[in-house]
Amino acid sequence: MTVAEGSRSARDGDRRARVRTQGLFPSECEIARRLSQTAVEWAAKAVILERDGLPRIDPLMGGRYWPAVEAYWRRRYGLHSIEPSQPDGKENLDAL
Repeated sequence: MTVAEGSRSARDGDRRARVRTQGLFPSECEIARRLSQTAVEWAAKAVILERDGLPRIDPLMGGRYWPAVEAYWRRRYGLHSIEPSQPDGKENLDAL
């Protein structure tokens, strides 16, 4: 393997790792990081939390759907029913 090939394969690996920290299906390590857990702590807790409704790892995508994970935590802490406030009427900018 030449230096250029080794460098390219390292960049490809970095890019793949970066993609798994972003997007809708992050890696379990990334989910652990986002939730301030170690990978080992998260693996043990995820098993228990799945019984309570935490989304399971999607077999096709290989990760948990992040918006559903966030929704799970909002429901767990009673924040799922927060609605944006409704406007109180038409604004009169001439009143200023």
